[in-house]
Amino acid sequence: MSIYRTHTCDEISLEDVGKKVKIAGFVQTIRDFGGLVFLDIRDMYGITQVVTSAQNADSRFASHIPIESSVSVEGIVKKREPDTINEKIKTGLVEISIENIEILGKRLKNLPFEINSNVDVREDLRLKYRFLDLRNDKLKNNIVLRAQIIQYLRSQMILQGFLEVQTPILTSSSPEGARDYLVPSRLHSGKFYALPQAPQQFKQLLMVSGIDKYFQIAPCFRDEDARADRAPGEFYQLDMEMSYSTQEDVFEVIEPVIYNTFTKFSNKKVAEFPFPRIPYKEAMLKYGSDKPDLRNPLTIIDLSDFFNKCTFKPFINKTVRAIKVSGHMSKGFHEKMLEFAISIGMVGLGYLEIDEDLSFKGPIDKFIPNELKKQLIDLANLEANDTIFFVSDNEDRATNFAGQIREELGIRLNLIDDTMFKFCWIIDFPMYELDERGKIAFNHNPFSMPQGGLEALTTMNPLDIVAYQYDIVCNGIELSSGAVRNHDPEIMIRAFELAGYNKEYIEEKFPALFNAFQFGAPPHAGIAPGLDRIIMLLTESETIRDVIAFPMNSKAQDIMMGAPGNVSKEQLRDVHIRLDIKN
Repeated sequence: MSIYRTHTCDEISLEDVGKKVKIAGFVQTIRDFGGLVFLDIRDMYGITQVVTSAQNADSRFASHIPIESSVSVEGIVKKREPDTINEKIKTGLVEISIENIEILGKRLKNLPFEINSNVDVREDLRLKYRFLDLRNDKLKNNIVLRAQIIQYLRSQMILQGFLEVQTPILTSSSPEGARDYLVPSRLHSGKFYALPQAPQQFKQLLMVSGIDKYFQIAPCFRDEDARADRAPGEFYQLDMEMSYSTQEDVFEVIEPVIYNTFTKFSNKKVAEFPFPRIPYKEAMLKYGSDKPDLRNPLTIIDLSDFFNKCTFKPFINKTVRAIKVSGHMSKGFHEKMLEFAISIGMVGLGYLEIDEDLSFKGPIDKFIPNELKKQLIDLANLEANDTIFFVSDNEDRATNFAGQIREELGIRLNLIDDTMFKFCWIIDFPMYELDERGKIAFNHNPFSMPQGGLEALTTMNPLDIVAYQYDIVCNGIELSSGAVRNHDPEIMIRAFELAGYNKEYIEEKFPALFNAFQFGAPPHAGIAPGLDRIIMLLTESETIRDVIAFPMNSKAQDIMMGAPGNVSKEQLRDVHIRLDIKN
């Protein structure tokens, strides 16, 4: 039995009336009615009201306890008077008549902000005093939910026969798409460990070892810029890998895990699995994005060939994408959409309105020959009172702009259903792309298996090769990337050669993996849904930092702990480092 409490603050009920109990927690509020003092005591689990009496010597003492001090209270449970019942809290039918109150930890400094207040607080202040911010119910509940989700995900994977294995945090640096965090070695002068960007190589090595169903709640470390849905420094994912599996095998494992998790921890409607499979090329054309929000019913069509037959010069020999919406928009709506288009780098936003008689009205009507108007109606499936918007540029820019216009139209026209979660798989990613120098580079993941194997790598244009790579997307947010892995050394060598790397490069950068594949590696595939993003969606948080107990700010700083910070010359000397910083 604890010497500080016999009950938590949510446990006191009518069944305890007349009993002596002891609770402990933070003083949330104090109300002094001239000798009769009421205090709300809050712990991790709830709130209980305690009260002194005019005859109690503790009355004056209790009224002067600093708010948010940690206290213990001992007393007799009483039933509240009918006019003092508080139905908003679980213990609202009872209160504790104080016999003894003791300060366990006195607040000595002024609070930088109010706890559990509706007043907005600057994020830098919240992060500096994160230990106080975590006392707020909203943030605390997010962290509680996070723990429950992690526990549930573990149980889901174990039920499917997966083994949880922890992989190293200190490893070797390898080119995996982002900047490494480097850790200097004390014992090996001039050499460095790296924090893993993901357990990618280790989980593939586990497959070679014969552990055919692996998972873990894995920390990943990447020196990347922050976004609302991306934490700088570190993040966590449900990492899984399985041997002797195909792309569809991975989908069959992870779809029920995702569906069950979102169903259990949200009151929103969750679209059932199997989730739609959308090829990358189709997604980029139809939605202008490889992470489409399927709650938005608008789609994009290509009208490039059609406008090459017209006389509107800005559309000739360009990629032209179009989006049809129902109804005619006001002049003000078109002006605001034009402002948005210009703000994202477009030079304009064309549109046509379709009248009752299927005639056209709009800025580019005169550039479409009459004999082609019926063709446009058929191509775009236009009906009376529709409006169609046009985007024109080179293919990459037109695709990107059309995707943003689709999103903006969905928001401005209130077409997005906020009451549900919709998922999809984006599949068949290109194996390669052209980098900024015009050279062949990996598009997605260098460890992926190309569709068609060695024959495709040998006979096809690299830019036409697609890989067994896939992303799972929810409401326009990428939850995870995955792939069928390249486990064949010969295929791996050829895949890297096309990207400009030789066998020696593979042996140098991925020595363990390449060596392991010489010993009868099984085919394997996996995925790693982002835990922080899942919780962000389930809590409807605006930033991923609101679902992490101790996050860094957007500049990759922990302003509570003062990281990154300076270290002593002695510490640097131990790891054989001398700073050369020029102001």
